Amino acid sequence: MSGQPVNLNEALASFTDVYSPRIVARVNDYDVRIAHTKGEHVWHVHEDTDEFFLVLDGQFDIAIRDAAGDESAVVLRRGDTFVVPKGTAHRPSSSGGAILMFEPSGTSSTGDRHEGDVPSHVDSTTGHELTKAPPRAAATGAARMRGDAG
Repeated sequence: MSGQPVNLNEALASFTDVYSPRIVARVNDYDVRIAHTKGEHVWHVHEDTDEFFLVLDGQFDIAIRDAAGDESAVVLRRGDTFVVPKGTAHRPSSSGGAILMFEPSGTSSTGDRHEGDVPSHVDSTTGHELTKAPPRAAATGAARMRGDAG
């Protein structure tokens, strides 16, 4: 991580892959990840950790399956947050949007276990580093060093 501010809009503009989270910050042993969303993810479970979602743009739906096998849906819109409890089977889907996730570093985007094949548009990963430094962060840092910004 760069130690510089990260503008989430600029970070999201730096990549187009869906369900391929980028790590924008680390807090202790947790990653703050952002991702574009479109289409269905895969049913999956994180056995030992909750999963936090914040919708940055669009609509993001989460199908939840309880221990009895009954399914329900949580519909999230821009600004909404939701936590999927550990051990809960869930399948995100979206008609298009962007999310922020907060979860322990090393957590797989397709869970500890998942059902069926992972769709080709879903990246099974523990997150990717943000490859482009957000332009504003670099410019702001340079301006501060010159004494131009406050």
